[in-house]
Amino acid sequence: MKLNLSRPIVFFDIEATGLNIATDRIVELCYIKLLPDGSQEERTLRFNPGIHISAEATAVNGITDADVAHEPHFRDLAPELEGAAEMAQELRK
Repeated sequence: MKLNLSRPIVFFDIEATGLNIATDRIVELCYIKLLPDGSQEERTLRFNPGIHISAEATAVNGITDADVAHEPHFRDLAPELEGAAEMAQELRK
């Protein structure tokens, strides 16, 4: 299907250590950005959550504690992500 875009659109996928939004943490953030010219940008970031990834979450996303043991913490990449969020807000104008 070809989309007729006048502005970029971004789709996000988030994987976490579990389902509790108060206590669980993000372990993977992926996005695909579709541009009006038909091109796309993709990125996957993995994070060390600093807590155990539940067996239930691993069964769904396939990500284990060992997979993210040497990845940066979310807080270490937050400034970069904040910049992306600011760009997204500018696109909405």
